[in-house]
Amino acid sequence: MGKPTGFMEFSRQERTYAPASDRISHYNEFVIGLDDAALSRQGARCMDCGIPFCHSGCPVSNVIPDWNDLIYKGRWKEALEALHATNNFPEFTGRICPAPCESACTLNIDDVPVTIKTIECAIIDRAWEEGWIKPQIPAKRSGKSVAVIGSGPAGLAGAQQLARAGHEVTVFEKNAKAGGLLRYGIPDFKLAKSLIDRRVAQMRAEGVEFRTKAHVGQNVDAKDLLAKFDAVLLAGGSEAPRDLAVPGRELSGIHFAMDFLGQQNRRVGGESFDSDDIFATGKRVVVIGGGDTGSDCIGTSVRQRALSIMQIEIMPKPPEKENKALNWPNWPNKLRTSSSHEEGCERMWSVATQSFFGKNGKLAGLNAVKVDKKMQPIAGTEFVIEADLAFLAMGFVSPVKQGLLESLGVSLDRRGNVAADYEGFATSVPKVFAAGDIRRGQSLVVWAIREGRRAAAAIDAFLVGSSVLPR
Repeated sequence: MGKPTGFMEFSRQERTYAPASDRISHYNEFVIGLDDAALSRQGARCMDCGIPFCHSGCPVSNVIPDWNDLIYKGRWKEALEALHATNNFPEFTGRICPAPCESACTLNIDDVPVTIKTIECAIIDRAWEEGWIKPQIPAKRSGKSVAVIGSGPAGLAGAQQLARAGHEVTVFEKNAKAGGLLRYGIPDFKLAKSLIDRRVAQMRAEGVEFRTKAHVGQNVDAKDLLAKFDAVLLAGGSEAPRDLAVPGRELSGIHFAMDFLGQQNRRVGGESFDSDDIFATGKRVVVIGGGDTGSDCIGTSVRQRALSIMQIEIMPKPPEKENKALNWPNWPNKLRTSSSHEEGCERMWSVATQSFFGKNGKLAGLNAVKVDKKMQPIAGTEFVIEADLAFLAMGFVSPVKQGLLESLGVSLDRRGNVAADYEGFATSVPKVFAAGDIRRGQSLVVWAIREGRRAAAAIDAFLVGSSVLPR
């Protein structure tokens, strides 16, 4: 813990944002961090709670009280060691994780949890600035080889752990650059892609080979990988988006959220793409779906100077504040307003889309209706939303089956994900393993990192009989 009385002496202090009027003119990160003195005070707030519920809230099992105490005492390098002990990429989670650890913090009972995410991000950012992070090259090689398919957070974490165990690791990525959802799904203003690039450079120095534009199941034969490698890790994510099967869906101007977000990320990154441009400039935008992906569509549309932005969600509006007696230390259902929401949009809850309508094949709006708690239409509440552009941000249903999964013939669970248990991560096909969203379904980046690490330990044990890799 930090200072025994710190939580009584110091109030919670968070990072701040650059003014919305400034940040919407670019795609750069805009979070303003705390200075060392403020961070020390925030670390001091970590109390002697007896049971660190933050551990149960954190999917990667970060030893949070340890590095809070170390930051309070100014021992930054030791804090970095504690942070890296459970998380390969804290610069990612320190920016985009929703921080279930803070919801589980004992001080959250009074709505003032320790600023865990802020401290985490500060530790890793300083470590990069000071040059403390170096490649970790294994002392000896195992002579075993592993193919990792997919370079999102699960694939990157698994690949790095396996390389550090001495195995020859090759990552296959269908896109032009590594990163998966981190690069092509999350806007640059939330996660600068230079952060991915420097981790990839570190991993290359550790012996990981990256093969980009290598789409296994299409231009790379999946069965060839089975013949060439001693083990294969499937880490391709959950990329089949949930569609909206209503009349008018065929109109132009209706797009899946990831098509829009991925295209803009490629523009920022200087990449070309084959599809037609999707721009919100001067258009009335409707975002269907109330989660993080929908929020990212809002922030991107604001920066493209949309005429108006409306976000609709079929679920009822969450409460402003959760009932701690019922929820804590679990992740609560409560209203969350992102920085993108604050930049300008209208939000509506308990709304279902009945149909789209248009003119000359182009979207002109949608017919909507209010729904009850069972998500059934309420008669007499029908209304129209005019729109030139609609983004479907309703989540993902499963990994894409065509190509890779069909070629390998792996068994699927009842939800359509690759069937593999949480201990061994082995699929129904010998020496093929699966981790991340491709196995568990759509989830958080922090869960993908956790699964990649656990799968790496399982594969290591499979290859050499036992493993000392942390799980």
